[in-house]
This record gives sequence, C-alpha cells and structure tokens, in this order.
Amino acid sequence: MEYTVQKLAKLAGVSSRTLRYYDEIGILKPARTNSSGYRIYGQQEVDGLQQILFYRELGVSLDQIKEIITAPAFDAADALKEHREKLLEKRKQLDLLITNVEKTIASAEGRTTMSDKEKFEGFKKKMIEDNEKQYGKEIREKYGNEMVDNSNAKLMNMTQEEHGAVTQLAEEVNSTLAQAMETGDPAGGLAQKAADLHKQWITFYWNEYSKEAHAGLAEMYVADERFKAYYDKIRPGAAEFLRDAINVYTGQQ
Repeated sequence: MEYTVQKLAKLAGVSSRTLRYYDEIGILKPARTNSSGYRIYGQQEVDGLQQILFYRELGVSLDQIKEIITAPAFDAADALKEHREKLLEKRKQLDLLITNVEKTIASAEGRTTMSDKEKFEGFKKKMIEDNEKQYGKEIREKYGNEMVDNSNAKLMNMTQEEHGAVTQLAEEVNSTLAQAMETGDPAGGLAQKAADLHKQWITFYWNEYSKEAHAGLAEMYVADERFKAYYDKIRPGAAEFLRDAINVYTGQQ
C-alpha cells in the first residue's frame, strides 16, 4: 500500500511537517514523487518510519538515528529485538515507580509502613538505567562488567544519608573545581582538593579504589564528548583541568 505525506502522517500520528523534515535531512526519503509532485511512501518507508519513532521514543537523537539506520550493517529485525528489550526495561522502571507511589500512598494512609530505603529505590533504579543508557557501553568496555555491576549494586544499597552525602560531594567537586580553575594551577591546593573530593565521590560507587583507575576515568572525561560536556558546563576546559589535577593527585603524570 502507498501513502501520501498527509495519509502517512495521520497513520503514524506525526505531522506532515515532520515527514517533510525527515525527507530534507535524509533520514526518511519517499519511495517516489508522483507526476503532481506529491511524495509517495511505500511499505519500506512505513517500516523505516516505525524504526525512527521507536528510536525517538527511546530518546535517541535524529543524528544518531540517521547514523544507525543508514549503516551498511543495519538489520531491521535485530533493531526491533533491541527496541523490545529497551521498552521492556522502560516498562520495568515505570512499574517500579508506580509500585513506589502506591506504597507511599498506603504508608501515608496508615495502611502499611515504608522504610526510607524503599522510598528511594525507584529513583536509584532510574539513575542506574539512565547511566547505563548514556555511558554503559564505554564504562563496561573500560572497567569490565563485574566492576560496573558491583557499582550499581552499591548504589542500590545506599541509605538515604549516603545518597545525600554523595550528592553533596558531587556539588563540592564542581564548586571547588571552578574555584581551582581561577588559579590556573592543577597542582595547586584548590585543584588537589578537587581531586581528593572526586576520589571520595567515586569511592561511594567503587568497591576498590586504585590510582590507575582514577586517572583512567579522568582521561575518559576528556576523551568522551559526553563526559567532557558535563564538566565543561562548569567552565570551558574544566574536563582537561580536572584530568590534569587528578594526574598530579595520583602521580600518573
């Protein structure tokens, strides 16, 4: 079956403007243009739009989607299986949050009691899944599944007090780093304080600390654009400055 822009847009629940934009950026071209100048979409394009919308639902950017679906090795069947797994993960997370809300309501109404740990399980689980989605591949390749799994387990077992402490530490790292950058000296007192605070922060998540791993993580902050962007929001060049400070701190210069 074939569709015009308007008919496919209505079928998929998107705007005609969206389909025209997808055509302009080369992510979803029509099968052909008829004699009247209308874009015509066939079954292959319908399936392609479904894939795009799946990826969009999972928060993938259009640039990344284009790179994925235009790759020579792209396999639609494998992609659907991957979508299914990620959607199941998302449903599991929503179910956990719903359960958490229901328990909280029951606790407020006096029908049950709820521990402080239970109150935050859903949020910690979401944090882990968000981190896995954004950084999991790189972190697991660098440090291995065992270390990452142990770190996730440590986060899930954190008490409310520990979670508050690690959140405060992260803020202290960033504020101290900003002050240290004004000195311009990664070996200076403020920079080394930032490096030490950073060590305290990561030990909340790591079962074992090593200077080599600490320095390796700092190097990743510079090499990976996503990590770099996080620290450079503090101040341009913050990722490199923190790496240099940690290299001094760990003696890995």
